[in-house]
Amino acid sequence: MRKRLFITLFVIGLFIFMPIFVFGQTGNNSAEIDSLNQEILTRKDKIKELEDTIAKYNKNIQDKQLQAVSLNNQLSILENRIAQAEVDIELTQAKIDEAKLEIDALNLSIQDKEAVIAKQKKIIAKMVADINADKERGFLEILLTNNTFSEFFNQVQYSMSVYTDLGQSVKILRLAKEDLQAKQQQVDERKKSYEDLKAQLEDKKSTLADQRGYKQTLLIQTKSSELKFKTLLSSLKQQYQVVESEIRTYEDQVRKKLAEQERNNAASLGDGTFTWPVPSRHISATFHDPTYPFRNVMEHSGIDIRASQGTAVHAAAAGYVARAKRCTLASCYSYVLIVHNGNISSLYGHLSSIAVSDDQFVGRGDIIGYSGGTPGMVGSGPFVTGPHLHFEIRLNGIPVDPMGYL
Repeated sequence: MRKRLFITLFVIGLFIFMPIFVFGQTGNNSAEIDSLNQEILTRKDKIKELEDTIAKYNKNIQDKQLQAVSLNNQLSILENRIAQAEVDIELTQAKIDEAKLEIDALNLSIQDKEAVIAKQKKIIAKMVADINADKERGFLEILLTNNTFSEFFNQVQYSMSVYTDLGQSVKILRLAKEDLQAKQQQVDERKKSYEDLKAQLEDKKSTLADQRGYKQTLLIQTKSSELKFKTLLSSLKQQYQVVESEIRTYEDQVRKKLAEQERNNAASLGDGTFTWPVPSRHISATFHDPTYPFRNVMEHSGIDIRASQGTAVHAAAAGYVARAKRCTLASCYSYVLIVHNGNISSLYGHLSSIAVSDDQFVGRGDIIGYSGGTPGMVGSGPFVTGPHLHFEIRLNGIPVDPMGYL
């Protein structure tokens, strides 16, 4: 009888009264977070504006490259590239600022979430204590200690709400912890992005210096004379054709020797994979780069990897040196050509010094020379403005994109 009465009163209390606990989720930093988010939106608008400006400069460069080759046309291309590089630096800085704001906003959100978690833990602890206290008291004791049935119903409803809100509070705690973990992961990702952008900023500043150097070199060499510019272009084109012919000749000779001596086997020449020849991964000019300053004269047949003057250059794969061309003049283009398995060869250009000889076997990672490219330095070749390594991969004698092999 006593059990039935308790159940009846308990059910009545369930339908009459509502739970008394409400869990607030508003953080103390919400106003500051809103302000940061507004700043982030402003940065995004600025980034979009800068990206549109860069696209316009790209279009100008492409239009100029379709026009007849002339000194004024070439200077116009370089001026557009300088302006583009300047905007690119501003864009990267804007992205850095945006990333920093996002990190700050996430950190404030994490503080709020940690406060919610601490609050929920206290609430849960109180609820558990109340539940344990109720378990110590019998139904008759609860009934007799209340003066009226209204007080009794309130006590029953309170017990019900404690159980109900305990489940809700535990759920809030679980979701808060999951959200906290997600935000901490976002912070880690944004911090990495922030550091990457800072590294890119330095590279882009170097690119800007290169573009300004191209223009300065062109003006010095031509002295603003269209005739001298045409002479320089003719010389550059002729030198390019000589090097191309030389590369094919030496590669064919080495392959014939290898075939005759039966030395061209997978065991000695590796598995066909290539590693980066210098520590840097920054590409200042891509394969067949559409913005290459002298594309009207020749296609850019490899990639330019930023490397300070005198950086050790390593063989990207095992092979035989087909040509180690040394120079005594700055206008001469020094390079090393290595023949590999699978009709593949690799070329390393603008070397300041060379450490190998023709027909020498080299393993992957062996030092073959040292990078150059500084104007006026022996072996740099014409129209260089800053130190870098020109790196090519050739398949059956034809240049292909090295990024597909590295």
